[in-house]
Amino acid sequence: MTFIESIQTCFRKYATFDGTARRSEYWWFFLFNVIAGAILGQVGTVPSVIFTLAMLLPSLAVATRRLHDTDRSGWWQLICFVPLIGWIVLIVFLAQEGKANRYGAAPAYAV
Repeated sequence: MTFIESIQTCFRKYATFDGTARRSEYWWFFLFNVIAGAILGQVGTVPSVIFTLAMLLPSLAVATRRLHDTDRSGWWQLICFVPLIGWIVLIVFLAQEGKANRYGAAPAYAV
């Protein structure tokens, strides 16, 4: 999945918490949020805050779908509230390879 395809998919599934998401879909969208947030942060605080609030729901949704791809509940995102170790555990979960599971078949991966 390319950078543009990932962003389009995440906006199409803006608030869709069911199903799965490829690793590339999640990480490209994460990169888009970081770059856009940094650029808007240079423009001003108000555009940056508006962007962050607008991206909150799709970011949670794609992270939930990504965790589903690793056969975990989206509620595992709450582990980030555990100081220091929580973020590390969540990043490891989000970086793992997907597989067929109770949330649906693994997304078709291009060879």
